[in-house]
Amino acid sequence: MTDLIARRRLLLAGAATLAAPAVAGAQPAWPDRPVRAIVPFAAGGTTDVVARVVAEATGQVLGQTVIIENRTGAGLVVGTEVAARAEPDGHTVLITASPHVNTPSLVARLPYDPVADFRAVAMIGATPQLFCVPPRLPAANLAEFVALIRANPGKYAFASAGVGSAIHVASLLFLAATGTEMLHVPYRGGGPAMQSVISGETQLVMDPIASAAPHVKGGSVRALAVATGARSPVLPEVPTTDEAGLPGFRAEAWLAVLAPSRVPPVRMARLQEGFAQGIRNAAPRLAGLAVQAMADVTTPEQVDALIRAEIPRIGAVLKAAGVNPE
Repeated sequence: MTDLIARRRLLLAGAATLAAPAVAGAQPAWPDRPVRAIVPFAAGGTTDVVARVVAEATGQVLGQTVIIENRTGAGLVVGTEVAARAEPDGHTVLITASPHVNTPSLVARLPYDPVADFRAVAMIGATPQLFCVPPRLPAANLAEFVALIRANPGKYAFASAGVGSAIHVASLLFLAATGTEMLHVPYRGGGPAMQSVISGETQLVMDPIASAAPHVKGGSVRALAVATGARSPVLPEVPTTDEAGLPGFRAEAWLAVLAPSRVPPVRMARLQEGFAQGIRNAAPRLAGLAVQAMADVTTPEQVDALIRAEIPRIGAVLKAAGVNPE
């Protein structure tokens, strides 16, 4: 009887020893609570709408809700600073857009470093800018529009969503590429800028196709070209800049997910994996918003490289236009 008890104790001890590594190696599921996604743009805009599509799809992958929090003010600065200063535990990300790289050229003392304070999680994609003009403007295509403003330097005006906005930068790139001059009329957002073209107050707005398409389809503005190399399925009848006589010209507003740079590597990797899968799952819905994958920017490392390269490039464009940090 004593031998039997001893053998049983030995077997139980062996089983416990075998089980120990599995228990010790088990990791709790992460994230273990909702993820906060800071969007430094107003609700209802292109970035906000895209962010909500990505958040829903990614939440299903991560097994936790991704909650959108719109934090606007001072351009992108207020919301971006909130994300930069968040606890770097992986439960806060920033869903932003290409104006992220413009802020160093606009704000003299940024309360964060747009490169050092962030690491890329994922590239969502890009939406091309659309050349939109009033229907009554005597220019039926992009070549005629360029000829019109070249013959009348400074007579016509372009609208923007404010100094340093994606619309503003795209317009400056267009004027530099064509060697033409237009007046700049900044508005408080893309919506008012589009309305100014609809009313004829200004003669050009280079709006993202996602927000411009309804106005084009409704006939309130005329689309001359889409600033990318391939026609958009949203407006397949609109020619590309290559087809419209401005070969090689590109103006796209990209959208990306960033996180505080001090997030632990294991959690950062989980965020990168989760958001990448969520974006892939949401691809059909994103395409309906005219957001397509960027063929040459697909990894987090490439997103980081894009941001580093774009800050001086856009800075040079803005400086040439007389825009200095304030």
